[in-house]
Amino acid sequence: MKPLERLGDARTPNGTQITLYRHDGAYLIRADGVELMSTRRHLSEDRLAEVACAPLRETPQVRVLIGGLGLGFTLRAALRQLRDDAEVVVAELVPEVVEWNADPRYGLSVEAMNDPRVKVVHDDVVNVLRASPGAFDAIMLDTDNGPDGMLMSENAKLYATRGIGVTRAALRAGGSVVYWSVGDDPKFVGALRASGLDVSTLHVRAHDTTGPIHTLYVAVCRGGRAGERDASVPAVY
Repeated sequence: MKPLERLGDARTPNGTQITLYRHDGAYLIRADGVELMSTRRHLSEDRLAEVACAPLRETPQVRVLIGGLGLGFTLRAALRQLRDDAEVVVAELVPEVVEWNADPRYGLSVEAMNDPRVKVVHDDVVNVLRASPGAFDAIMLDTDNGPDGMLMSENAKLYATRGIGVTRAALRAGGSVVYWSVGDDPKFVGALRASGLDVSTLHVRAHDTTGPIHTLYVAVCRGGRAGERDASVPAVY
């Protein structure tokens, strides 16, 4: 049996230990010992970006936000969907996660992070949202295991009523926000709808053929359509 290599450690502001491991050529990140993500199982992270960005594929000069860099799968999938004049902002709370992705020894996200469309911000995604009213055509949020499977207490405010309102306010007209979750959470769906969002639920496997089934919540401002936008609203970071 091949050993589990511990490659790096970090702490979130509230003290959760984040650890990067390598095992038999695959990489994984754990939070206080619980697996958050792995390079072996990332289909639902790819789909997060595809669902959010596919309606914008032909739209010029879009701006999108990814909350949580992870192992870079959502970022890379978003870049595959968007035009060369798009801007992809990635908000990552833990600086070591950015360093791991940028380290050429691991081959994770070096090329994607060097893409001229990409801007990586070391900050809480809630702060980026709050500073960016009407700035984004799509928002992708994968900061934890979801509202009901949360491992890092820093993320609680993002899924609370006020955090949903801040996220909604950061959308352009017709924009959408897609949340990744480890499983279904009817209470969270109710909170999204109470905030004036129309919500659809998608179920996606972690891997093409095996592994757990994850949940994507696609939320659009009531009456809005993906692909519409108000180009007069500038982005503020």
